[in-house]
Amino acid sequence: MADVLLKKIIAEIGTDMNRFPSDAHLSSWAGMSPGQNESAGKRKCGRTRKGNNALRRTLTEAARAAARTKNTYLSAKYHRIAARRGANRAAVAVGHTILVTIYNMLKNREEYKDLGVDFLDRRKKNYTRKRSLKTLQNLGIEVIVNNPEELTIAN
Repeated sequence: MADVLLKKIIAEIGTDMNRFPSDAHLSSWAGMSPGQNESAGKRKCGRTRKGNNALRRTLTEAARAAARTKNTYLSAKYHRIAARRGANRAAVAVGHTILVTIYNMLKNREEYKDLGVDFLDRRKKNYTRKRSLKTLQNLGIEVIVNNPEELTIAN
């Protein structure tokens, strides 16, 4: 099934990524960019814009398939978003991630490397540690760190 979906995506976007200056341009063309509607600092319903319907359907189908896989970054991302925002928004968000990943793979001629199911947790953990340390120092509390390499944020 993954081969069929990949062939559909490649048929729609092609293999030459020089047509798109960035991944944001490609996702905007495909209609997979996150919508943004804000008024007076309050975020309202952010709908995605109209785009290539065949590509949108294929990407959301691929996102739902990725959600059913075990121990992958895309599955973890889908379930995190679905818990807060719902299954449909999660499918569009993961579809956007898949499109950006494919763009970067084609542009840089790289193979896919899964970030792992715990990538988001590790990233947040390191960020929370660093932010807490800075907050304590701003309050005038002297902090002694035994393992400074643990405070680096994973990219």
